[in-house]
Amino acid sequence: MTPIEAPPPYLRVQGDDLYLRVRVQPGAKADAISGCHGDALKIRLRARPVEGAANTALAAFLCATLRLKGSQITLVQGESARDKTLRIRAASASVQAQLRKYAESSHPPALNRDDR
Repeated sequence: MTPIEAPPPYLRVQGDDLYLRVRVQPGAKADAISGCHGDALKIRLRARPVEGAANTALAAFLCATLRLKGSQITLVQGESARDKTLRIRAASASVQAQLRKYAESSHPPALNRDDR
């Protein structure tokens, strides 16, 4: 990331950490990142929002998709809401680049867990 390049609206860089705003759609047919929803990244999850199952599935999906360790992702805000903020600790440049690509197009391709 060059210093001139501003992050997309759903991504905030603070030191080595990233703060990611997401809009979760639980009960979807498949786990997928499906573009932007306002100033958040829209993520569809098969898990239902029951007893934290969607939050657990969200963290697991992002870990698998972005090749992160579970300890790198923390839910900061929105435990029981569809709009959430996640902290990604010690995010590499490739993680930032992968997350940035969703802001490049108004209709980015969906990234499914199987696309890893």
